[in-house]
Amino acid sequence: MESQEKQILDYLKTGAGITPLDALKKFGCFRLGARIFGLKKKGCLIRTEMIEVENDKHVARYWLVQKPEQLKLSM
Repeated sequence: MESQEKQILDYLKTGAGITPLDALKKFGCFRLGARIFGLKKKGCLIRTEMIEVENDKHVARYWLVQKPEQLKLSM
């Protein structure tokens, strides 16, 4: 089974953004911020933006800045 970090990176490589709720639904990941931190430590350039979801509530959405072919990570 692939690590959550690898699954999230593969998902981000498609050009999609991801929120904590997306990560929970798609990968069973309760700690998206920690997985993103790990990816950043490994050299991924990931952008964070705060988005409003409902009733003035905000969550983070993460996007991969690099093109997938620029990533040379070993996982």
